[in-house]
Amino acid sequence: MHVVIMGCGRVGSTLAHSLESRGHSVAVIDQDADAFRRLGPDFGGITVTGAGFDGEVLREAGIERADAFAAVSSGDNSNIISARLARETFGVSRVAARIYDPRRAQVYERLGIPTVATVRWTADRMLRHLVPEGTVEIFRDVTSTVSIIEVPVHKDWIGQPLRQLEEYAGSRVAYLTRFGIGTLPTASTVVQEGDQVFMVVTDDIIGSVTSLAAAPPEGGQ
Repeated sequence: MHVVIMGCGRVGSTLAHSLESRGHSVAVIDQDADAFRRLGPDFGGITVTGAGFDGEVLREAGIERADAFAAVSSGDNSNIISARLARETFGVSRVAARIYDPRRAQVYERLGIPTVATVRWTADRMLRHLVPEGTVEIFRDVTSTVSIIEVPVHKDWIGQPLRQLEEYAGSRVAYLTRFGIGTLPTASTVVQEGDQVFMVVTDDIIGSVTSLAAAPPEGGQ
């Protein structure tokens, strides 16, 4: 793949090295030429000085052959403008933008631009560690319809088939974390003590799914 990254801060430079280490070609755009120092002498990709929402700058970075585009500068407006330009003008299929304001993130995701809302993501991750019994959304699709949440389950579900929990709660288990490792459930998976269960929900069923999962199985105590 050829990936174009707008923004050579800590996120952009780290992303560039990660992609390059995986064998992808990378071009990095930044308005400050000094920012490219973060890439170090071993970086083998392209660096382009300029604005990521400038069509000529994007072309110089290889946007016309790009498979993906990441807008990770420090400006919300610049990120979303360049992301929309990459998708709508140059037809890049995989586009993502870093957004600091979560209210903007929700709007742009409805336009089909996947976003990473930095403050919201960090706060949610912290909440998961501080208040593990809370319902925390860890993923939402670009249409803002389907999400994945961590669902605390009643202790009486331990030893019960996971498929029984799915039927009872009315939702599918996306994955579970067991001993700190993400695991995809199978038909024979049984709930074990310490499992963290993550279920796929829509907004209208979050309440019922969480309350049912927090209750004992039918016939339990």
